[in-house]
Parts: sequence; C-alpha cells; structure tokens
Amino acid sequence: MGKMPDSCTPINDVLLKAKMGSDLTTSDAFSLVAADLGDTQDMCTVAGWMRDQVKGNIVTFSPKVFIPLTHLCRDFCGYCTFRKNPQQAGDDLFMTAEQILQVANAGAAMGCTEALFTLGERPEQRYPEAREWLKYRGFKTTLEYLAYACQLVLEETDLLPHANPGTMARREIDSLKPFNPSMGLMLESTSDVLWAEGGPHEFAPSKRPRVRLRTLELAGELRVPFTTGILIGIGESRRDRIESLLAISELDAQHGHVQEVIIQNFRAKPLTAMRGTPDAETKELMWTVAAARLILGSDANLQVPPNLSANDYQIYLNAGINDWGGVSPLTIDFVNPEAPWPVLNDLKQKTEDAGFELKPRLPVYPEYFIETEDFLPASLQRKVSALADSEGYVQGGMQRYAIKF
Repeated sequence: MGKMPDSCTPINDVLLKAKMGSDLTTSDAFSLVAADLGDTQDMCTVAGWMRDQVKGNIVTFSPKVFIPLTHLCRDFCGYCTFRKNPQQAGDDLFMTAEQILQVANAGAAMGCTEALFTLGERPEQRYPEAREWLKYRGFKTTLEYLAYACQLVLEETDLLPHANPGTMARREIDSLKPFNPSMGLMLESTSDVLWAEGGPHEFAPSKRPRVRLRTLELAGELRVPFTTGILIGIGESRRDRIESLLAISELDAQHGHVQEVIIQNFRAKPLTAMRGTPDAETKELMWTVAAARLILGSDANLQVPPNLSANDYQIYLNAGINDWGGVSPLTIDFVNPEAPWPVLNDLKQKTEDAGFELKPRLPVYPEYFIETEDFLPASLQRKVSALADSEGYVQGGMQRYAIKF
C-alpha cells in the first residue's frame, strides 16, 4: 500500500498527467488530499473526461434480487443494522432453499438477472444455534451452505449468483467459483484507526485491512471477477481513502480482476453505536469519486449507489462514475433498509437528462467474458453468454423492463 510521501505534486500537474493517460504515482495520488472546492471541481471535470474516453455515454445498472442468506454474524460493526443475534432472528436463522428459490424465481419473472447473496461473517464461529442449523442440514460452515445455495440458483433459475460473503480463504473462493461469475467484498478502508479502541471495527475481526486485502488478492490469483470498494465517512481521512484506492489499484495491476469499485457513503442508522455520527458529506463523496477515477484510470468501472443519495444521485455522473450498481424491483436493500431503490423510470430519466444512456448489465462486466475465456469456467461462460447481447449487456436492454420494473 502507498504511504504518504514527503512531498507532493501540484494538483494541476496531476490532472494534466491523468488527462494524458499516464498512471499516477503515489506522490501524485496523495497530492489530491489538499484539494479545495475549486480543485475538486477540476478533478471532477478531468475524471468525467477520462470516463468518457473509454465508457462513452453508457451508464449501467444490474437488475437484481437481494438474498440475505443469514443476518447472523460474528462481527460487531458500529454502523450496522443488518446483523442479528439468534434471539432477534428467531426461526429465520438462515433462508431455506425454498425461500431462496421463491425470491429468485420471482425476480427472474420481473426481468432480473442477478441474485446478490449477502450474509454475516462466519456466524457458526460465534453462535451454537448457527452450527446446529447447518449441521442438521449436512453443512459444516456457512460458506458451504452458500455454495449450495448459489448452485441451486444457478441451476434452477435464470439468475446469475453474485456472492458477497465477507473474507474468504482460497479453498472457499475456489468452491464458490463454479457457481458465481463474479464475487465481491468491500475493502471499506485500509485505515488502522477504524479497528483501534473506540473505532467502528474494534469488535469486527473480519474488518482488519490485511485480512480483506488477502481475500482480494486470492480472488485475483484464482481469476475471479471481483467487486470491491470503500466506505467513506466512518472516521477515515482523505489520506486513508487514497491509500485504500492505491491498494485496490495495485492488486488490480497484478491480476486484472477488479471489475468494479464502489464508492459508498456512510449513513447513520438508529440503534447503532454511530447513530449520532454525521452522514458523509456530498462534497467529500464527489472528491472521493473523482480521486478514484484519477487513480484507477479510464478503464475502471466506478459505482455510487443511487439509493444512498436519493435526492441528487445524478450529480456523481459529473465526478466520473459509469454504474449505479444493483437495483431491485422486488427486494429492499437489506443493508440500508431505510433507503429505497430508485424507480427504474426515474433512474433512466435522470441518467438521460445528464447526457447518458442507461443499460442493464449482468453481475459480471462484459470485459470479463466477451472475447475472453480467462475468467469464467466453461459452464458459466455458456450461461452468461446466453443472457447477454453481442456487447455483453442484458439481452433485450431497457425494453425488457418496460412493464415489469
């Protein structure tokens, strides 16, 4: 990971370098920390220009269903309302196979193509109730059950699984690869401050930066198209964000597997330790998005979740994003239940008003299966290709959702 250098490059020189297509050095990247409002506007202008050179006027989203396999989790994060203990979960410790298929098939009928599996980290390590539920059904771990659930959806429905289970060992990623054309793990931050005493990750061992970076590294070694990202506004600094983006850039340079980077803004939630913390500021999200584009380059796929900035999400197109992430006509955002997805017509209209064309994509980006067989197993390649048009987007395009979404 890049560390703050002794001296930094003038911001105007950094922007000129980025516009010329040169990779930024560590010194260049950290120079962006000092950007004032005027500099940030200049950063956004160059970031948008960079995006346009490769992505053109196409902005994507993934029509999905959200499948919360289990809310049980061994971690305690200071901002999370997704997590439940066994008493809170009651009889619903894990979703059953029948429940999973019911949601997946309903989503497929509405034109969805992604089944996003999100779950707590290794709850069987903390809760005997989780171990007993899994053992009764023939599974040793939550990740074993996840692999079964992903295979079930892949083989029994028209959806493509995208597993987001947290940190994983090599064998666990390898066990999920045959059933997931892509997977994901939010890096969140490389900052050690966040897991120090009093930090939001103090009681969350899975949020240690080295553990999360190792998962990203293993995914690259195993040639898995991978989504990651950072969470801003949880106590990290601008320098921390730059360091996190440099770490992602370094891993992608080694393996070429980071298909998408999410820049997600913190929103305070009731009944959490961080309920009194101010939400991430718009100007900081704009700065971070632009910095991400400048550091990660024109080829990168950058996302800002529209439901977390419901009133003005379209402004982030000005900072260089080219994707809205998953949007569901059926299921809520279980991680941010207070933030409904935008209606598709509104998303389309706001995207078009900003001068872009909205297209539905699969959970794996086109560059990871169009004209390449380096990433997906043959069986997955066939199913993915059957759902895609000639450019790698969802067959039928926006017309697919004219009535259903």
